[in-house]
Amino acid sequence: MNEYHIPVLLDEILSFLVKEKNGIYIDTTFGGGGHSLSLLNKLSNQGRVIAFDKDIDSIKKNNIIDARFNLIKTNYRFIKKIMKLFNINKVSGILADLGISSHQINSPKRGFSIRYNSLLDMRMDPDNKINAQHIINNYSDNELSNILIRFGEIKNNISKLILKHRKKKQIKSTFDLINSINFFSKKKNKFFSKIFQSLRIEVNDEINALKDLLKNSLSILKPGGRIAVISYHSIEDRIVKKFLKTGNFNGIVPYDKYGNNLSPLILLEPRIIFSSKEEKKENNRSRSAILRIAEKKI
Repeated sequence: MNEYHIPVLLDEILSFLVKEKNGIYIDTTFGGGGHSLSLLNKLSNQGRVIAFDKDIDSIKKNNIIDARFNLIKTNYRFIKKIMKLFNINKVSGILADLGISSHQINSPKRGFSIRYNSLLDMRMDPDNKINAQHIINNYSDNELSNILIRFGEIKNNISKLILKHRKKKQIKSTFDLINSINFFSKKKNKFFSKIFQSLRIEVNDEINALKDLLKNSLSILKPGGRIAVISYHSIEDRIVKKFLKTGNFNGIVPYDKYGNNLSPLILLEPRIIFSSKEEKKENNRSRSAILRIAEKKI
């Protein structure tokens, strides 16, 4: 199977998420289509899958031909708006496989990977106006430092090295950026991956989009409907964990005056669901995958 099409934690997703075979399910991150296709195969003829993706490459590579399936080029943060356009009030399940796809990171021209010397782009949606090159060459020291701390948990003065370099020469490529930092460490690749992760999250506004998705999901999930989210780093996972547990981003469980838990969701599995040893061997991307799944209270 082509790496583009390998869906992460597929068995677990199908087992936990599909409760109603006649239901409507949303795959908010179509990617290679593996999850969407498997959901369709699990559903009855009355079931339906609506998928989103903001990457035109994914849209072009779609080969699912099924009357029960729709694929829309849009950001998943607009899930509520799109459901209104389809005249759909409630759905049975929502799936979000967050982060970057294998196809995106393995595409040299996209600028997502430290392995290839390419233009600093990192846009998941090529229609976005701002790319990583703009951020690296125009953000202030404070702005760069903030995104490296918030999205990469990098607390040293890397931003100052970047600013010093760009005063002499504009940073245009991935290797320009790596060379500008001149960082020496036994875990050099991991360090630079965190820098790239920080830029990618900022370029694509991933954290705010995730929060929008989670908030809007509550209003379109039917009682008893389920939401499954696969995260790949602790920054995403903390947000998902708090929201699925409490219904808010503060992580504080709301109670009424009688002590009843007012959280709109209930975790189906209190512990993190990881991929199996077998899957990790077959699909490297699954090694960092963290699945959390919750059900809307009836």
